[in-house]
Amino acid sequence: MNTIHILSIGNSFSQDAQCYLHDLARSEGCQIEAVNLMIGGCSLERHFRNIKGDKKEYTLEVNGHTCSGFLVGIKDALLARSWNYITLQHASYLSFKEESYEPYLKEIAAYVRELCPKAKLLIHQTWAYETNSDMIKAQGFETYMQMFEKIRHCYEKAALDIHADGIIPSGDAFKKALELGIPSVHRDGFHAKLGVGRFILALVWYKYLTGNTIDQVTFQDFQEPVDEKEYVLAIETVNQIF
Repeated sequence: MNTIHILSIGNSFSQDAQCYLHDLARSEGCQIEAVNLMIGGCSLERHFRNIKGDKKEYTLEVNGHTCSGFLVGIKDALLARSWNYITLQHASYLSFKEESYEPYLKEIAAYVRELCPKAKLLIHQTWAYETNSDMIKAQGFETYMQMFEKIRHCYEKAALDIHADGIIPSGDAFKKALELGIPSVHRDGFHAKLGVGRFILALVWYKYLTGNTIDQVTFQDFQEPVDEKEYVLAIETVNQIF
């Protein structure tokens, strides 16, 4: 069985997305090594400056677990494996501001392709904040849908600008989950809920990366309970966006 190796140059939103990915895949008989470079709230500009300075400022997270005791740099991580996929994303508080992506994103993409020419480069489409939360109001929005429409536009443009190989539609999944009746996918107004939120993200990434069906998924190793209705709606959510 071939292992899929995926590296996220990310922040806490890729941490949410990768949390259950390895274990869910394993429960389905697949091997996914999911590695996240973690700085909370890290923007494209900071990733760019870390590349230029070869700064070792990232906590390394492997298969949903933190490797404590040392920090790593982007260069070291890119050269550590023959990656199948590498994902890029922006900081959530800037993700709806088109002018904040460049010149950083193109420079990062060029660097990744130089060091990992065989890897597919993906945009991780992140999500908006919770409707009527203090977090979303601080950004000038009232609803998830208002904020997310701008985020979606920016990520679609970003993918075109760097000729990305694809977009992982996490934000679309959260939008659909809310439309289908899951009451909340956020735990603090902006991060994913530890149960159903992170489960939806894992399903999105698993289905996107493998192309496998998720209809018979039985994964249950959650950090907080997911009730039967939420579980069924999570699977329906992801099936509707692919």
